[in-house]
Amino acid sequence: MNRLLTLLLLIFTVTAYSQSTINVSGTVLDSLKQPVEAATVYLSKERDSTLVEYTMTDVKGNFKLTFNKLSEPSVLKVSMVGYKDFTKKFSNGISEDTDIKTLILREYGNQLDEVLIVATAPSIRVKKDTLEFNANSFKVRPDANLEELLKNLPGVQLDENKKITVNGKPVNEILVNGKPFFNEDGAVALENLPAEIVKKVQVTDKKTKKEKFTGEKSRTDDASINITIDEDKNKGHFGRVSGGYGSDKHYEAGMFLNTFNKRRKISLIGSANNINAVGFSMDKVFDNMRTGRSRGGLTESRMLGLNFVEDVSDKLKINGSYDYNFAETEQANKSSTTKFLPSGQFSTDSNSSSLGGNEGHRGNVSIDYMGDKDAFYFSPYFSKEHTYNTSESNQISYDEKGEKLNSSNSSSSSRGNSNSFGTSARYTRKLKQKGQYFSVELNNSNRSATNDALRESLTQFYQSDKPDDSRRQFRQNNTTTDNYGLSLEFTQPITDSLQISIGTEWNRAQNINDLQVFNYNEASQGYTDLNILETNRYTDIGTTVAPYVNFALNKNKYNINVTTKTQIVKNTANALYNAKWYSLDKHYVDPNINAMINYRLSKNNSLFGIYRYNVNYQSATQLLDITDISNPLSTTIGNPDLKPTGQHNVNLSYRSYNFQTRAGYSISANASIYDNSIVGSVIYDEDKKAISTYKNIQGNYQWGITGDWYKNSKWGEHALRYGIMLRYNQTISNGYIDGATYTATGNTIGPRVYLTYDYGEWVSIKPSYNYNHNTTNYTNFSVDKASNFTHRFNIQTTTYWPKKVTFGNDFAYNYNSQIAKGFKKDFFMWNISLAYDFYKDKFSAKMKVYDVLNQNTSSTRTIDPMQIVDTESLVLKRYVMFSLTYKLNEFAGMKKGANKGRGGMGRPMRVMR
Repeated sequence: MNRLLTLLLLIFTVTAYSQSTINVSGTVLDSLKQPVEAATVYLSKERDSTLVEYTMTDVKGNFKLTFNKLSEPSVLKVSMVGYKDFTKKFSNGISEDTDIKTLILREYGNQLDEVLIVATAPSIRVKKDTLEFNANSFKVRPDANLEELLKNLPGVQLDENKKITVNGKPVNEILVNGKPFFNEDGAVALENLPAEIVKKVQVTDKKTKKEKFTGEKSRTDDASINITIDEDKNKGHFGRVSGGYGSDKHYEAGMFLNTFNKRRKISLIGSANNINAVGFSMDKVFDNMRTGRSRGGLTESRMLGLNFVEDVSDKLKINGSYDYNFAETEQANKSSTTKFLPSGQFSTDSNSSSLGGNEGHRGNVSIDYMGDKDAFYFSPYFSKEHTYNTSESNQISYDEKGEKLNSSNSSSSSRGNSNSFGTSARYTRKLKQKGQYFSVELNNSNRSATNDALRESLTQFYQSDKPDDSRRQFRQNNTTTDNYGLSLEFTQPITDSLQISIGTEWNRAQNINDLQVFNYNEASQGYTDLNILETNRYTDIGTTVAPYVNFALNKNKYNINVTTKTQIVKNTANALYNAKWYSLDKHYVDPNINAMINYRLSKNNSLFGIYRYNVNYQSATQLLDITDISNPLSTTIGNPDLKPTGQHNVNLSYRSYNFQTRAGYSISANASIYDNSIVGSVIYDEDKKAISTYKNIQGNYQWGITGDWYKNSKWGEHALRYGIMLRYNQTISNGYIDGATYTATGNTIGPRVYLTYDYGEWVSIKPSYNYNHNTTNYTNFSVDKASNFTHRFNIQTTTYWPKKVTFGNDFAYNYNSQIAKGFKKDFFMWNISLAYDFYKDKFSAKMKVYDVLNQNTSSTRTIDPMQIVDTESLVLKRYVMFSLTYKLNEFAGMKKGANKGRGGMGRPMRVMR
């Protein structure tokens, strides 16, 4: 640890006191002497076009490049779409600060039909609403994947969970050549797409298929990344196959195979393991070790997935996928719960264990036709799932004096099956006037499920004369859910920047839940006695008609989108309970509002705001005046007088990134206010058995603010990325408990500090620290306040020396204060891996150790308005594993031995006029 601290101190010392850097500055103007904002300025070595440094001009056209002294010939270039490149050569290099003062960019004329530019592509370029990176300008390690490339792009951040933001904007879609790469979240592409085949990384606002066809502005605050593959390599095969076996019979296997050309892509992924890695992950250094430690229990899983994309023509595209998944999890938990009441408090200690699993098949096909005037989209899907579970549990509750209130012991086993099917179809037609179109959309989803369960329980009461509750039952539950929707929309432009859309939506949702409960008959030795009090059938039918009007105002600097909708709702609830039918009809007319503004203050600064108002309606179980006694320790009664809940949501965010300083920040705030919140109203008897109903209450809301600042620095072979994040959230919860009202005010604050240091292609160090503090203040409770805090320090180190050897360390320390007695407060988590590449780097042999210190634990404390819960769960412990991986990378146009990292700045471009 002392060596590590010394190394980090050395890094900061070099950053602070390095005196070998120089600056080149200037101002870029157009032929009218107006500043040119967001022009790319980059310096490269004349010998091999290696990128030295780059930046972008600010709103005044100013730029400054900071780099180490150059003693060899170099070239400075300024590039901007629509302008001729400016070039200045430095034959003897650059050894002192240089002010070029004013540079003039000349616009391209229209007198030439074609212009051949023998030049290098700029490292970064802004084209309308697209931020484009030239991948060849960013050097990464040999055999690097897309994730490593993105980490080197300015303004791009990846957190510890691989969530991506660009200039503070969340990325929720990753496409390859404009199409999903197995799925839109891009997780498979991040870990498996080789960086060497990437030509460009394009960042735009995320749009729906309809918005892409009509040219509308995006109505979300999300970003989309499109990866374009180098044309010379847009045909080939790549992938990996791996297998490993270790101590205590732990194993893992995985494969990813991909074949593609310009029009077709077929991918096959699969995995099998018993180390808690559900899903698919083939991280080169740490494999599934980080995934495994985030799950409670012990899970064995298998999955297989097939995905295809076919461009039948330039207008017709088809893609589809099939997935098979199996997972079985063993769980063991113990918990200690303290419940707060106005009159006092009581505690419950519980233990449970279970073994459960699910096996499923899913498939879908999407057909996209996008012509000049018409667009059609059709996508059916299906799924089939089987589940099973066996469990045992026991719990005891005590009053404040430590005397028993009640106890419960139970066991159960269940089996279930479900089938789902659905479709989505949309047709859009462009009409005569530009921006005028009509669209119709249909969708449906249908699901049926059955679940059979055997349950046995014994509940005892100690402070009253209530008899013990003993149950031995067979429960058969059948559910069906059917949803249908239809929407129509017509859009008419009013001016060049203003358009109006009118439309209507129709939706019908029906849910049926049919439960039959049979008691065990000792005489017949079977489950033959129908339990009338627990047998029930609920039917929920909701029909909504919602006409709406949408206004969209699109200007150069901002766009505003407002939708006002009127929801005309009829909800019908029916139920059969205790051989009696219950029914209730509710009619509502409510507003629905969605307003959004996106204001681009400059190329690098933006402000986004959104306001939503929506109404959430009650369920049949909440509305119908029926007493549910299925839980021996909790009886629930419906309330026909419940009102629906109105919800106001506001989100604001401001983002800024300076390409010259490589620093950026974002600030976001959110708030939710609820009208007529539906809450549980609980009364406890002398044995602390809960009798609850539902009530409306006012005054519930929550708000929060998050700030993030980050910066990248580079000098020579050293690269430093660091930042700090701070979030604060407050929640006001009002409710009813034990015949009285209460207020609980929760406050959460959580700073995070993170840093990444890279030394060339040899070393990567990533320390981070997270602190989280929770405090809840109570009104009308037996306690005034409850609080706890957590610390988490993590450091990842990866070395790529000596050549062909990769050594990874992942070390974390976790601490949780105020954990109840008997629960572990802190632990160390340490994972290591050592890999060796051989046989032309096609094979990699690896040894890894999970939880080196054998300290992994899962102790948590949860504070909510009515209770504090401490839990500890079964977790995966230490294992050692040996594995072998085979890598396949074969691309058209790729020379033997070309897999040596990135370099160079591009190729000649032909611009058509």
